[in-house]
Amino acid sequence: MHADDTIAALASAAGQAGVAVVRVSGPDVPQIARRLFGRLPEPRRAELARFCDAEGATIDQGVVLYFAAPASFTGEHVLELQGHGSPVLVDELLSRLVELGARLAGPGEFSQRAFLNDKLSLDQAEAIADAIAAGSRVSARAAIRSLEGAFAREVDALVDALTRLRVYTEAAIDFPDEDDVDFLGDGEIEGRLAAITAELALLRARAAQGAGFRDGLRLVILGRPNVGKSSLLNRLARRETAIVTEIAGTTRDVLHEQLSIDGLPLTLVDTAGLRETDDPVEAEGVRRARAEIAAADRVLLVIDDQAGLTAADRVLLEEIPAEMGVTVVANKIDLSGAPAGAANIADRPAVRVAAIDGRGFDSLAAHLKSLVGIEGDAEPAFVARRRHLAALDRAAEALARGRERLVVDAAGDLLAEELRLAQNALGEITGRVSSDDLLGEIFSSFCIGK
Repeated sequence: MHADDTIAALASAAGQAGVAVVRVSGPDVPQIARRLFGRLPEPRRAELARFCDAEGATIDQGVVLYFAAPASFTGEHVLELQGHGSPVLVDELLSRLVELGARLAGPGEFSQRAFLNDKLSLDQAEAIADAIAAGSRVSARAAIRSLEGAFAREVDALVDALTRLRVYTEAAIDFPDEDDVDFLGDGEIEGRLAAITAELALLRARAAQGAGFRDGLRLVILGRPNVGKSSLLNRLARRETAIVTEIAGTTRDVLHEQLSIDGLPLTLVDTAGLRETDDPVEAEGVRRARAEIAAADRVLLVIDDQAGLTAADRVLLEEIPAEMGVTVVANKIDLSGAPAGAANIADRPAVRVAAIDGRGFDSLAAHLKSLVGIEGDAEPAFVARRRHLAALDRAAEALARGRERLVVDAAGDLLAEELRLAQNALGEITGRVSSDDLLGEIFSSFCIGK
């Protein structure tokens, strides 16, 4: 990708539609416009125009919008051509634009140029892709808040506080005898460092919520045969995804279901009951179930509430990796008579439900939302990605080391270095500090035309 090229791409969805939007951005836009339809439109004014080929014949007719640099999405000259949503006409128009000097844009190249021209921070550019890919209204609203700068403002506030503390700390190092005041030992630096650390902790919690709602949870439904795993899946999915019978071993393969609970995306994986079997087909299902457990965020261990936690259930618990979170779902309370809702079984969080009629499923939904830090009807303040969480973690680790250098070693120069590392980690989120490799990885996942 070269920033001095002029690029073009279909910005609306591919396929037949009422309207197709083709976007062009770069220094050659004015001359392309003059050759395409004979004039350069007045900036920011919609006009009807004919899009012409090299012989002057009409390719299509539609609305033209011209945005002169730097007052555009990318910060460059931008032309938006709104024509008929025919794939044939779109292909012909794009071919004509390439004839006139543009090249076809790569994935995310328009957003990348907006970032490089300081129109968006890096997290705001990522929020564009997140808004497009949002699977729920909650996720979409969180992505829009990020696009409006909610996340970037909080990060920038922390960076500003770190900058001021770095200035104060380095002044204390450079002028240790100024007015006979012990700057490093007077408590000012430690107090300001503690305040920044506390603000960072709050931001990490909000970012974890945003990442949880963006990425969702991958949940494996595990349990002995005939405890109601498939009924649980069907109730959560609100349709009969899995076959339910009284015959043990009905589920032979792994079933995946994508759904959303109060905006939280979930991938539910229904597995064959884990048990020793001579049936080679069922045995393969058991093998696949174990592989799914290793890739899950959490296991929902379904038990029969009538029988309680049996010895066979405890064997299943022992087979789950120690680091894997487990929620016990005690099913069939319609038969046991136990009250629906949150509980504690074998020192593990549990929810009692009746898959047959839906009792307790509100409590189960609340429990799943709490796993990503959302309580009640609250929504994430903004969307976040795993790379953002990793950067926040590195910043927190640097501040913890910095406090140790200050309190234990009284080493102001080492504290200043840790503050710089924390500031750089935060800068990676907004793109104040970035590398070409990072930018390539991020924007390669975008849609073409965005």
